[in-house]
Amino acid sequence: MSDSPKDPVLEQILSLRAQVEYHSNRYYNLDDPEISDFEYDKLFHQLLDLEEQNPQYYSPTSPTVRVGGSASNTFAPVEHKVQMGSLQDIFSFEELRDFDRRVRETVPDPSYVVETVGSTRGNGFTGEDVTENIRTIRSVPLQLPDKLPLLEVRGEVYMPVKSFERVVEAQELAGEQPFKNPRNAAAGSLRQKNPKITAKRGLDIFVFNIQQVEGKTLSTHSDSLDFIKSLGFKVIPEYKAYDDIEEVIRDIEKIGENRGDYPFGIDGAVVKVNDFAHREQLGSTAKFPRWAIAYKYPPEEKETTLLEVEVQVGRTGAVTPTAVFEPITLAGTTVSRAVLHNQDFIDQMGLSVGDKILVRKAGEIIPEVLSVVWHDPEKAPYQLPEHCPSCGAKLVREEGEAAVRCPNVSCPAQLVRSIIHFCSRNAMDIDGMGEVVCQLLVDRELVRTPADIYRLTQEQLLALPGFAKRKAEKIVEAIEKSKGNDLAKLLFGLGLPGIGEKAAKLLAGRFGSLAAVEAAGWEEIAAIDGFGEIMAKDVEGYFREEHNRDLCRELVELGLNTTAAQTETTGEFTGLTF
Repeated sequence: MSDSPKDPVLEQILSLRAQVEYHSNRYYNLDDPEISDFEYDKLFHQLLDLEEQNPQYYSPTSPTVRVGGSASNTFAPVEHKVQMGSLQDIFSFEELRDFDRRVRETVPDPSYVVETVGSTRGNGFTGEDVTENIRTIRSVPLQLPDKLPLLEVRGEVYMPVKSFERVVEAQELAGEQPFKNPRNAAAGSLRQKNPKITAKRGLDIFVFNIQQVEGKTLSTHSDSLDFIKSLGFKVIPEYKAYDDIEEVIRDIEKIGENRGDYPFGIDGAVVKVNDFAHREQLGSTAKFPRWAIAYKYPPEEKETTLLEVEVQVGRTGAVTPTAVFEPITLAGTTVSRAVLHNQDFIDQMGLSVGDKILVRKAGEIIPEVLSVVWHDPEKAPYQLPEHCPSCGAKLVREEGEAAVRCPNVSCPAQLVRSIIHFCSRNAMDIDGMGEVVCQLLVDRELVRTPADIYRLTQEQLLALPGFAKRKAEKIVEAIEKSKGNDLAKLLFGLGLPGIGEKAAKLLAGRFGSLAAVEAAGWEEIAAIDGFGEIMAKDVEGYFREEHNRDLCRELVELGLNTTAAQTETTGEFTGLTF
């Protein structure tokens, strides 16, 4: 009996999957791409289109799952078969030599592996199932070349430095609280309820341990890393076994000298006994394994000279001073700027132009001024200007606030940033309306308020430099689509003082419509769980401003949705507070 004819569409899908996985591995794991990004994207989207047109051929191991699936409200608990323990931290090489002496009391001839330091850790015994989010990481193999009965590996999901800088820049432009460091950013991104958001964050992973394996016998840690690598996982860079603790120390020093060259921030190096039988002999204490230890690098700090203080105006009118200093190299990169926060911060340090200052990178990423090393006693601390550098309005500082603000709502600097925020993904999510386009529209005086965005025509956009017909069409389509957004996104986009995404959703859920929020008194608003008196009065104050009420009326007339999505709230505990 002859085989039934094969479906040519399925054959094409299988072929494309193999090609995309091959080139993905070359790019993300081997760092040796064979085709351009453009060619890779073309293959990927060809596969994505075919799978969307033929859902009967869905596969959980297709590389298209990396764009993220549907959102989930909760993460299911996952029991760790092997407990996730912690490592003991040390801060000197003498402590490392003490560790070596303790190991040699049990194991006469140990060798060590030095390392730079898919579920969340949880309490060590139970974590959370973040499988769908892990699938979005392109360096994770979706299927293994070897069919093993059981394999459990452990690794570290991280946000590369370039991804972190890109995410923080987008958060600042949108007026959001930026991530403090790449580690927090990676953890927050991995626990996103919507895998599509995780997919956009540019996470990566390296695997550093096999916890359990069946169908393969391994005797040393270095052998296990070789095996993991052969399965398609990205492993820690540059691992090697050493018999002498002094060689270990030299390797740690080398890693420290070159840590700025890694695509991820590191704060230490881990030393592990290589032989698994030796690990069994050494055992563990109640808190730490006796066969591993973590050496922590001291933060790198350098002196430089403050050349000037630049002042920028944000979308809320807040004036932020930035230190500009003689360039220095920290953690492998050249830095010449650091935020000074506010006048109080400057006064506390007694900082003035020409001072010698001490700078470091917080979390190995964000430059910060630590202190003044030398100050000219003849100079008074730097003072913020009395007038806005953008519009010339007299700056004000409200009682009890650290920030100095420009009160002019028509200030050009505030306008650009408020328009960028309004169009951002977490607000009205108008695709194509990025920083450059928003700046251009404001400069050409086509947009003076968010309402003007909804009056833009294709002809106006085509008259701008760099605009082709399709680009103009897509922006107009995105603007029209955004009219149907939920009230919460509109409230967040309007930039109400102190109102982030979460607070905007609470406001929308409590009042149900823009008109109801506008009419609410501060006492009603303060009754929302999570709101305080100050925040509530700020919201009330926003809608007491005539120009803000005028803007809201214009948005209604332009056809924007101003109601909240209805959610089911009936049940045994509805209306009760615990």
